[in-house]
Amino acid sequence: MIPLIIDPAKLRIALVGTGPLALRRLELLRAGGAGPAVFAPGGDGALEALAGETYQPRMPDAADLAGVHVLFVAGLADDAGETLAAEARALGILVNVEDVIPLCDFHVPSIVRRGDLLLTVSTRGRSPGLSRLLRLALERLFPAVWAKRLDRAADLRDRMRAEGADGAAINRAVELLATEEGWLP
Repeated sequence: MIPLIIDPAKLRIALVGTGPLALRRLELLRAGGAGPAVFAPGGDGALEALAGETYQPRMPDAADLAGVHVLFVAGLADDAGETLAAEARALGILVNVEDVIPLCDFHVPSIVRRGDLLLTVSTRGRSPGLSRLLRLALERLFPAVWAKRLDRAADLRDRMRAEGADGAAINRAVELLATEEGWLP
């Protein structure tokens, strides 16, 4: 596995599915800044309400998938998910079919967000329960104040770069800030 952080402003993302799994996936995508095209075969009121104008109450066709880079599938029957994954993969689209590891090109980790600080845990989809437990532990270790800490470290970096400091000097200054303020045990 290779961990990657995807910038949704630079990639076209789509979600196909219904029910609580699709809704949870859409919430995650929205929290990450994505506004994916959303397809819900048969309709899904909760998904429609959250998706807004990107919502389509049907399966996507080839034209809908054209230009999509990443496809999430959640809450579909196994045969529908498998067919859609094969169609998308044939178009060069990266696919994640919720809870069907053999159909996934990538897995979504458990996530802790603190502003722009993103902490993730992955078991390669083998134990979502363990990922959840580790995420809960990280949430306690890294409370909400870490968003402001990251802002302070980023401001320090920006100021030092503007003054011509090199990467090593900036790293030492950030480490000193974190140490002096007791950010880490």
